Amino acid sequence: MTAPHYDDSNVFAKILRGELPAERLYEDEHTLAIMDIMPRGDGHCLVIPKAAARNILDVELDSLSRVMATTQKMARAVMTAFGADGVTIQQFNESAGGQVVFHLHVHVIPRFDGVAMKPHTGTMEDGAVLKANADKIRAALD
Repeated sequence: MTAPHYDDSNVFAKILRGELPAERLYEDEHTLAIMDIMPRGDGHCLVIPKAAARNILDVELDSLSRVMATTQKMARAVMTAFGADGVTIQQFNESAGGQVVFHLHVHVIPRFDGVAMKPHTGTMEDGAVLKANADKIRAALD
């Protein structure tokens, strides 16, 4: 079976090129962390590589290790920013695996004892709420 190709018209590629807006949290030479616009909990953010990669099946190992280092940084920041009891890290690959946007991305979701994650409804969060949550996370990164 031939692996599907990377399509650079995906939403994250457009964000990386500055063609679409995003609430940016952290950026370095290799990765970008942004707020998820359809969060499953307050502080839900995403970590993406700057290098083109469809998912974990085709990403270069160096890029993947940099994504995971940023994922750890963001996990610590959201735990601090929201006083969370834990953090859920999710990553999906191909349609059958639950992937919807075909650019590698890792979900970082602060979690609280006794509070279920919201279902993925496709409903976009209010921009003011995203900005307020982003401000908390950015402050925790400083």
